[in-house]
Amino acid sequence: MTDTGKLLDVRDLCVSYRTYEGKLKVVDGLTLEVRHGEKVGLVGETGCGKTTTMRAILGILPRPAGQVDSGEIIFKGNNVLQMKQKEIQRIRGVAITAIFQNPTAALNPVFTIGQQLYDVIRSQEWRKSGKRLSGKEVHDRAVKALKEAALHDPERLLSNYPVQLSGGMKQRVCIALAMVSDAELLIADEPGTALDVTIQDQILRLSMFMMSKRNTATLYIEHSLGVIREWMDRVYVMYAGRTVEVANSVDIFRSPRHPYTRGLLEAVPKLTGGGIARGIMGRVPEYIDPPGGCRFHPRCEYRMDICTKEKPPFFDLGDEHKVACYHSGS
Repeated sequence: MTDTGKLLDVRDLCVSYRTYEGKLKVVDGLTLEVRHGEKVGLVGETGCGKTTTMRAILGILPRPAGQVDSGEIIFKGNNVLQMKQKEIQRIRGVAITAIFQNPTAALNPVFTIGQQLYDVIRSQEWRKSGKRLSGKEVHDRAVKALKEAALHDPERLLSNYPVQLSGGMKQRVCIALAMVSDAELLIADEPGTALDVTIQDQILRLSMFMMSKRNTATLYIEHSLGVIREWMDRVYVMYAGRTVEVANSVDIFRSPRHPYTRGLLEAVPKLTGGGIARGIMGRVPEYIDPPGGCRFHPRCEYRMDICTKEKPPFFDLGDEHKVACYHSGS
């Protein structure tokens, strides 16, 4: 990493969805930061608010149901939540880009791969420099992007429709679409979820190689702890819309402090034997009426009386290791 300054700084973010049943408080006071060139992992169970956090940062929450209730999203010193839509559009896809979970849903089925790449390249160059590229320049950039994404015969692929490609090839196209802009921050939302494990590994290694080569800062949303351990510099553990622990990737696995973090690690199957993984009793709480105090307390074997009444602050354990737990932080 060449710069330790903050590129992205999310402060006390609260996001909710309005439904017929009432208001769902999906993200509640989440805080995280990503520095220039840094790889940061965001982990947690399905339904804990990871994707909602990503959508809030990108400004693509479903409207009118989704809304940011409070907090700040500071990107390069500017609060994204205070920007007009045109200002956000200048950032999204140029300075911040994304790879989504499902490549089939991310690609438009009625346009060829070439049409989609051409549109992205033209749009990004216009927003970045105000320059209109020639047809040859656009075509050459599209071919180069597909080659960098390890796709063979890019000239032929440009004329193909998404339905003609395998899942792994579609995700490689999505990586090409994301990386063609030379963005400063990439947000990847479990890009291997819809693929088999061997293709997942290929996609992960390709994306990490491309990001390291360009020194692109990364917020990698993932439920696989193995991925986080091998590739990330720092890790944020998220539970029920809140950050519960943050540390560098070595410390989070060597000495996890939050009961939820320890539960996640104990739930990982042991390839060397040792019995069935323990898992975590219970489930993520309902967001329409979440428990008071620490949201994890109904599932926690160490809960104290204060845990049911007051939201725990972050306790600093040193060396950038912080935990939001009265039991582990005291």
